Parts: sequence; structure tokens; C-alpha cells
Amino acid sequence: MKLDETQEALPKIEFYGGTLGTLLPFFVFVSGVIGIALSGAPDERGFWPILILALGLGLLLCKDRTAFSEVVISGMSQKIVMIMITAWILASIIGVLMTLTGFVEALIWLTDQVKLSGSGFVIATFIICCIVSLSTGSSFATILICSPLLYPTGGVLGAHLPSLAGAIIGGATFGDFIAPISDTTIASALSQDAKIGTTIKSRLKYVFPAALFALVSYGVMAYNNVGSSIADIGGLGNPKGLPMLLVPAFIIYLFLKGKHLLHGLLFGLLFGTVLSLVFGLLPFDKVIVLDIENFTTKSFIIDGINRAVGLSFFTILLMALVATLKASGLMNRLVDFAAAKAKTEKHAEGWIVTVMSMAVLLTTHSIVAIIIVADFTKKTGERLGVPKIRRANLLSLIACIFPFLIPYFIPVILMANMTKTGQEYDIPQVSPLEVGLFNFMSWGLLLMAVITLIFGWGKFNERKD
Repeated sequence: MKLDETQEALPKIEFYGGTLGTLLPFFVFVSGVIGIALSGAPDERGFWPILILALGLGLLLCKDRTAFSEVVISGMSQKIVMIMITAWILASIIGVLMTLTGFVEALIWLTDQVKLSGSGFVIATFIICCIVSLSTGSSFATILICSPLLYPTGGVLGAHLPSLAGAIIGGATFGDFIAPISDTTIASALSQDAKIGTTIKSRLKYVFPAALFALVSYGVMAYNNVGSSIADIGGLGNPKGLPMLLVPAFIIYLFLKGKHLLHGLLFGLLFGTVLSLVFGLLPFDKVIVLDIENFTTKSFIIDGINRAVGLSFFTILLMALVATLKASGLMNRLVDFAAAKAKTEKHAEGWIVTVMSMAVLLTTHSIVAIIIVADFTKKTGERLGVPKIRRANLLSLIACIFPFLIPYFIPVILMANMTKTGQEYDIPQVSPLEVGLFNFMSWGLLLMAVITLIFGWGKFNERKD
């Protein structure tokens, strides 16, 4: 399953103040988001005013405000934006459906049967999410499928909530780095003319140490920060919702068959709705009911859409801001500068990592970043002797670190948003800052990236293609 990015030609725009004027709106956005994240506020709606302010500042600083406006609209209307928003909405509706039909209570019943503790559930969550992400090749799909099921269940069991959220996004990161059908794997390998199979095999030496580091870290943090579980877990558990297990299984099956994200989620929603009605798990008045007195309509579908509104508008505004940065040509200037500075193989590896890091941090999109730096990485690597597999691995390492750690990136915001699924059971949300801090899988990959650059980890095997 792949999210295709349509690269639309953007008009070139210039800002008063040169590079500083170009970056100033983005710095306002980043500092505002980090400030809100540090305050512990988990609701992404709080990021809306910051993004509006950043766009307004960009408009004031841009020399051609008509072109700036066109770039903003173009950024908002990208195909990838609509795909993501559709995914947020459908996944949120499915999450509400699974809650209403008693699936969380069924998972609680299962954990009670196997006597799984809250700390044990965190470790199990990481393993489950690794398997799902490896199967689907999508970090987004993993977060969307697993969060509404595992987060409330772990919360009821008394799991350490930041570790639980970190385990979900950590498992999602695992597949994004190593899965054969991952966008990141495909883009990084093909952009460097590396064989996907050989590239994946070479990544085992990175992903296994990082996963082991994550597994131990989740175990230690969860064991030392056990919360209080609901006293009568057995009384809360109820196996009647177990048939709903077929819903995520069906969605994963569709993804494994290569179906489109919309196809998998929409069919999963329709299947889940029919299944829950057949088994008597969902009253029909939860599907749709007219409230004549208050001139409104009530439905679990409406509740799901409302839950996705914050994240959806955040995505629209963020991609608009990123489009202005891309249209300024700043990234192209950075790539040209790095190409001129790289003189040796070790220098080339350092500049590939640096430029890729800057591209990810400034575009907030790993695939877009890979596309931007692909030509520089290939030509510089070939000129200075960096093997194609190693180049692909360096790109993927960076793509699976920052977007899953830093609180203004969509995967982190998405995971924080999905912790709203615990509200039904009075389970608190986790902030974007906590989500990133407890994603031990990405921290493990960061550690491997540092070891790779300093000590040349894995260089011998990566020379074979």
C-alpha cells in the first residue's frame, strides 16, 4: 500500500530578508508547536492559530503575495493531503464503532484470561504493532488500526500511558523502516538504484538492535511506572465483542492484497457496521437517528468525523506552509551547497545524513524529503564511493527517526490524537511531546545512525548488491 505524492510544479517565490525571511514563518510554527507541546496540551486544535500566524507572516514577507497565495492553495489541495484526511476520518469512525460494539471489553476479557498485567500489555502492544506494520508496510495504517483497540485496553489494565502510546508508534516505525511494501523502503531503495530485497536484508543489522533496545526500554519503563488498573477488570471484560476482531483482520487482509488505503478502510467500516448489526452489538439508533427537537442528526459516523477534525485541519495548514518553503527553492540551495562541500566517502555520508535531516525537518514529510535529496545522494555517493545500499539505508534511517520523535510531525500528532479513544473509559490523553519521547524504536534507530556514521557500521555487507 503506497501513498503516491503528486509533484505539482509550484511558482517560484522570494521573501524579503532572503533565507532568514524564508525560514522565519517556519521558525514561528516550530517554536509555537514545541511551546504548546511542552505545556502538555494534547489537542492539535491548539496548533491552528500558530499555523495561521505563520502563514500570515509568510504572506507579509513574500515579495509576490499572489504567487504566495497560489502556492498555499496548491499545498492544501495536494492529493496526499486528501488521502491523509480521508484516512483520519475513516479510521476515527472505525475507532468509535469498535468502542460502541464492546471490542475493548472483549480485549480486556482476553487479557484477564491470560493474566496479562499492564506492563506486560505494553510489551505485547509493541510486538503486535511491529507485526501489523511489517504486514501492511504503513506506519499510518498501523497507528490507525491499533490505537483504538490497544490504547483503551492498556489504560484500563493500568499500563503506563506514555509507554503504551510509544509502543504503538514504535511498532509502526519498525515496519516503516523494514517492510518490503513500505513507502520509505521503496523510495529510498529505488531512488539509489538498489535492489529492494538486498536492501531489506542489509537493514536487519540496524532494525534488530534498535528493536531489542526498544523492547527492553518499554519493559523497564512500563514496569517502573505501573498505573492503577480498574479494580474489577474481570467484571468490566465481556467476550461478546470478540467477533469484531474480524474487522481489523479484514482491513489488514485488504492492505496485504495491495488495496488502496480508502478501499481498505471504507470496506472495513462497512463490514464492521454490518457485522455489528448482525450480532446485535450495535443498536440501529447509533447508526443514524434524527433529533427533531434540537434540529440535528446523531450517528457514530458523525462522532468519528468530529474526532478527526482537529488533525485534518492541522494537516491542511501544515502542508500549505511546507509548500511555501519548497517553492522558495531553499532546499535546492542546501543540496547544491552540500554537493560542493563533500570531498571524501566519510564526508559524503555525513552530508547525505545532514541534507536528508534538513529536508525532513523542513518538509515534515519523509517521502518528499527523499525525493528532494535523491539526486544529490546518488551523484555524490557514486562520485565518492558510497555504496547504493548504504545510501538507501542512510536515507531510510533519517526518514524513520525525526518524523516519529518530534512533536510537530504528523505521525506524532496522529498518535497523540488517537489517544482520545480512551476518553470513554476516563483514560487521559498523551501529549505529542510524550509520544515522541517514549518512541524507543526511533531512539534506537537514532543510536544506530550515530554508530553507523562514527564507526562505519555495516559497511562491508552494504557493498554487495
